[in-house]
Amino acid sequence: MLESLPKALKEILSDLCDTDYPGLNTRLFFGCWLAFAMDKSLISMRDLFKRLNNTGIDVDISTFSKASKVRNKSVFIKVYGKLLSKINHNSAKKNFEICPIDSTTITLTSTLLWASGYYQVKLFSYLNSLSGETLDSLVSFGDGYDAQKIDEMTEAIPTNAVGVMARGFASLSYLKLMTM
Repeated sequence: MLESLPKALKEILSDLCDTDYPGLNTRLFFGCWLAFAMDKSLISMRDLFKRLNNTGIDVDISTFSKASKVRNKSVFIKVYGKLLSKINHNSAKKNFEICPIDSTTITLTSTLLWASGYYQVKLFSYLNSLSGETLDSLVSFGDGYDAQKIDEMTEAIPTNAVGVMARGFASLSYLKLMTM
């Protein structure tokens, strides 16, 4: 995983030429597309150009439209390749297994269990993302919060793994324990 996506993109964008076209250079052209793709506050390309013009970057939407029709798209392929190589290079350093942890509530229909006061069963399990196997399941009779079983579930996670769980597992006391 990348330490910082903005830092990686800044490095890659700095390699793009900023003097090749007088009206809209390659770096600004790619930056416009990237900003539009990643900034969720932008609704249209007009919003992007208004923002650019307000910050002092004089770019016209018609210039951008013409450039999009005639520019070689290889710059996108090169940037994508560089970003992909950075991701692959950095992910080789850290090989953590991701283990999603979840619980499922199963309603019981047996009158024998109902007579004992058990109306539901909670099944806790985590998935080994590398092998696709479900490992170390835990069955809990009765109702209760997921946070009550967090200790048992985190003990089952391998040492080279990262547990990913829903917020129902995180009680205030558990969050305080994790910040110490």
